[in-house]
Amino acid sequence: MAAKRQKAHHTNEYSAYIQGNTVHKAAPARRYEEAEPKKVRRKVSTRVKRNRAKALYMDAPYVIALTFAAVCTLFLCINYLQLQASITTKVKSIAQMEQEIKNMKAENDALETRIKTSVDLDYVYKVATEELGMVYADKNQVRLYKKTESEYVRQNESIPEH
Repeated sequence: MAAKRQKAHHTNEYSAYIQGNTVHKAAPARRYEEAEPKKVRRKVSTRVKRNRAKALYMDAPYVIALTFAAVCTLFLCINYLQLQASITTKVKSIAQMEQEIKNMKAENDALETRIKTSVDLDYVYKVATEELGMVYADKNQVRLYKKTESEYVRQNESIPEH
Protein backbone atom coordinates (compact mmCIF):
# COMPACT_ATOMS: atom_id res chain seq x y z
CA MET A 1 0.00 0.00 0.00
CA ALA A 2 2.87 2.34 0.74
CA ALA A 3 4.22 1.73 -2.78
CA LYS A 4 0.84 2.62 -4.32
CA ARG A 5 0.68 5.71 -2.21
CA GLN A 6 4.20 6.64 -3.28
CA LYS A 7 3.27 6.35 -6.97
CA ALA A 8 -0.01 8.18 -6.43
CA HIS A 9 1.73 11.00 -4.65
CA HIS A 10 4.54 11.37 -7.16
CA THR A 11 5.90 14.88 -6.67
CA ASN A 12 8.34 17.19 -8.41
CA GLU A 13 11.87 17.98 -7.31
CA TYR A 14 10.80 20.69 -4.82
CA SER A 15 8.83 18.50 -2.43
CA ALA A 16 9.90 15.64 -0.21
CA TYR A 17 9.30 11.94 -0.68
CA ILE A 18 6.22 10.71 1.13
CA GLN A 19 6.20 7.27 2.70
CA GLY A 20 3.21 6.80 4.84
CA ASN A 21 2.66 9.77 7.07
CA THR A 22 6.31 10.63 7.85
CA VAL A 23 9.22 11.82 5.78
CA HIS A 24 12.27 9.62 5.99
CA LYS A 25 14.41 11.37 3.38
CA ALA A 26 14.12 14.99 2.23
CA ALA A 27 14.42 15.74 -1.46
CA PRO A 28 17.52 17.67 -2.43
CA ALA A 29 16.92 21.35 -3.09
CA ARG A 30 17.24 22.27 -6.72
CA ARG A 31 19.65 24.98 -7.67
CA TYR A 32 18.51 27.55 -10.17
CA GLU A 33 21.92 27.77 -11.79
CA GLU A 34 21.73 24.13 -12.70
CA ALA A 35 18.20 24.50 -14.06
CA GLU A 36 19.26 26.98 -16.73
CA PRO A 37 20.91 25.50 -19.76
CA LYS A 38 24.47 26.56 -20.26
CA LYS A 39 24.94 29.06 -23.04
CA VAL A 40 26.97 27.85 -25.89
CA ARG A 41 29.62 30.31 -26.82
CA ARG A 42 30.43 30.58 -30.45
CA LYS A 43 33.81 31.58 -31.59
CA VAL A 44 33.74 35.07 -33.04
CA SER A 45 36.05 35.76 -35.94
CA THR A 46 38.61 38.51 -35.73
CA ARG A 47 36.93 40.41 -38.56
CA VAL A 48 33.68 40.59 -36.59
CA LYS A 49 35.56 41.68 -33.48
CA ARG A 50 37.33 44.40 -35.47
CA ASN A 51 34.02 45.64 -36.97
CA ARG A 52 32.41 45.76 -33.53
CA ALA A 53 35.35 47.71 -32.15
CA LYS A 54 35.13 50.20 -35.03
CA ALA A 55 31.38 50.58 -34.48
CA LEU A 56 31.91 51.38 -30.80
CA TYR A 57 34.82 53.73 -31.41
CA MET A 58 33.88 57.40 -31.81
CA ASP A 59 36.57 59.71 -33.07
CA ALA A 60 36.61 63.53 -32.78
CA PRO A 61 35.10 64.41 -36.23
CA TYR A 62 32.26 61.97 -35.61
CA VAL A 63 31.52 63.48 -32.19
CA ILE A 64 31.68 67.02 -33.63
CA ALA A 65 29.33 66.11 -36.50
CA LEU A 66 26.95 64.40 -34.11
CA THR A 67 26.99 67.40 -31.77
CA PHE A 68 26.39 69.78 -34.69
CA ALA A 69 23.44 67.67 -35.87
CA ALA A 70 21.97 67.64 -32.36
CA VAL A 71 22.36 71.43 -32.02
CA CYS A 72 20.76 72.00 -35.43
CA THR A 73 17.87 69.71 -34.51
CA LEU A 74 17.40 71.51 -31.21
CA PHE A 75 17.45 74.90 -32.99
CA LEU A 76 14.87 73.72 -35.54
CA CYS A 77 12.61 72.38 -32.79
CA ILE A 78 12.77 75.63 -30.82
CA ASN A 79 12.14 77.66 -33.99
CA TYR A 80 9.17 75.44 -34.86
CA LEU A 81 7.66 75.89 -31.41
CA GLN A 82 8.10 79.68 -31.61
CA LEU A 83 6.43 79.78 -35.03
CA GLN A 84 3.58 77.63 -33.80
CA ALA A 85 3.07 79.91 -30.78
CA SER A 86 3.15 82.96 -33.07
CA ILE A 87 0.56 81.45 -35.39
CA THR A 88 -1.67 80.55 -32.45
CA THR A 89 -1.44 84.12 -31.15
CA LYS A 90 -2.28 85.54 -34.58
CA VAL A 91 -5.23 83.19 -35.02
CA LYS A 92 -6.61 84.28 -31.64
CA SER A 93 -6.07 87.93 -32.60
CA ILE A 94 -7.88 87.41 -35.91
CA ALA A 95 -10.79 85.72 -34.14
CA GLN A 96 -11.00 88.64 -31.71
CA MET A 97 -10.96 91.17 -34.58
CA GLU A 98 -13.65 89.24 -36.44
CA GLN A 99 -15.81 89.37 -33.32
CA GLU A 100 -15.22 93.14 -33.09
CA ILE A 101 -16.25 93.51 -36.75
CA LYS A 102 -19.46 91.55 -36.11
CA ASN A 103 -20.23 93.76 -33.12
CA MET A 104 -19.56 96.95 -35.13
CA LYS A 105 -21.75 95.75 -38.02
CA ALA A 106 -24.57 94.97 -35.62
CA GLU A 107 -24.17 98.39 -34.02
CA ASN A 108 -24.10 100.10 -37.45
CA ASP A 109 -27.23 98.24 -38.55
CA ALA A 110 -29.01 99.30 -35.37
CA LEU A 111 -27.96 102.94 -35.85
CA GLU A 112 -29.01 102.90 -39.51
CA THR A 113 -32.41 101.51 -38.57
CA ARG A 114 -32.73 104.17 -35.89
CA ILE A 115 -31.85 106.93 -38.35
CA LYS A 116 -34.29 105.64 -40.95
CA THR A 117 -37.10 105.42 -38.44
CA SER A 118 -36.29 108.83 -36.95
CA VAL A 119 -37.06 110.66 -40.20
CA ASP A 120 -40.78 111.30 -40.44
CA LEU A 121 -41.61 111.35 -44.16
CA ASP A 122 -45.03 112.86 -43.54
CA TYR A 123 -43.38 115.79 -41.76
CA VAL A 124 -40.95 116.25 -44.66
CA TYR A 125 -43.84 116.26 -47.16
CA LYS A 126 -45.79 118.72 -45.05
CA VAL A 127 -42.84 121.15 -44.75
CA ALA A 128 -41.99 120.84 -48.45
CA THR A 129 -45.52 121.48 -49.70
CA GLU A 130 -46.80 123.97 -47.11
CA GLU A 131 -43.78 125.97 -46.06
CA LEU A 132 -41.61 125.76 -49.15
CA GLY A 133 -44.39 125.66 -51.73
CA MET A 134 -43.13 122.58 -53.54
CA VAL A 135 -45.48 120.49 -55.71
CA TYR A 136 -45.30 117.14 -57.46
CA ALA A 137 -44.37 117.27 -61.16
CA ASP A 138 -47.15 116.75 -63.72
CA LYS A 139 -46.88 114.25 -66.54
CA ASN A 140 -46.29 117.14 -68.94
CA GLN A 141 -43.27 118.26 -66.94
CA VAL A 142 -41.50 114.87 -66.99
CA ARG A 143 -39.50 114.14 -70.14
CA LEU A 144 -37.73 110.90 -70.91
CA TYR A 145 -34.90 110.54 -73.41
CA LYS A 146 -32.48 107.86 -74.47
CA LYS A 147 -28.76 108.38 -74.28
CA THR A 148 -26.66 105.96 -76.32
CA GLU A 149 -23.13 107.07 -75.43
CA SER A 150 -22.90 105.92 -71.83
CA GLU A 151 -24.89 104.60 -68.94
CA TYR A 152 -24.83 107.75 -66.84
CA VAL A 153 -25.69 111.41 -67.36
CA ARG A 154 -23.15 114.18 -66.88
CA GLN A 155 -24.38 117.31 -65.26
CA ASN A 156 -22.69 119.69 -67.67
CA GLU A 157 -24.41 118.22 -70.72
CA SER A 158 -27.51 119.79 -72.08
CA ILE A 159 -30.71 117.81 -72.09
CA PRO A 160 -32.06 117.29 -75.62
CA GLU A 161 -35.45 118.77 -76.40
CA HIS A 162 -38.30 116.90 -78.08
